[in-house]
Amino acid sequence: MAEKKYNEEELVSLLKQNDKPAFSYLYDNYSASLYGVILRILNNDAELSEDILQVTFVKIWKNFESYDKSKGALFTWMLNIARNTAIDKLRTVKRYSIHSITENVNQVDSRYSYSNNIDKIGVKEIIQKLKPEHKEIIDMAYFGGYTQEEISDQLKLPLGTVKTRARMALIELRKIMN
Repeated sequence: MAEKKYNEEELVSLLKQNDKPAFSYLYDNYSASLYGVILRILNNDAELSEDILQVTFVKIWKNFESYDKSKGALFTWMLNIARNTAIDKLRTVKRYSIHSITENVNQVDSRYSYSNNIDKIGVKEIIQKLKPEHKEIIDMAYFGGYTQEEISDQLKLPLGTVKTRARMALIELRKIMN
């Protein structure tokens, strides 16, 4: 028996009624596309991407009432959920594995390295010229991958202070570079 096909309006209506066959249809027809996006964000980690895909669909199911078609297409809404979920996971993985990443980067054969090696182009020396409070923000944001909100939490500083210090550090870096 052929599977019923829904247009977007019918599908949304059924999903808002918590229709399980409609949700199965949604998964069957959109999971491959969402998985591809998640896989790219998570650097081709298939197992982790599968887990995040499942988390994404749970979020879609639990939060479907918040979908507003006037703000965009159903797929766009789902894509944003998948993307944000994958990025959140990437941040937590990055935070816990930053030391192992640094060790692996340092083990790369120098024959395959080129100008992006921050030690060779003097970025560390330039950053050392910054005030300590500016250096700390730059280190965390650009080398640690933290957001300004995460830096605020880690350093127990108001978000406005973090933003100001980041801005001042970038202005100072421009002066040093010129």
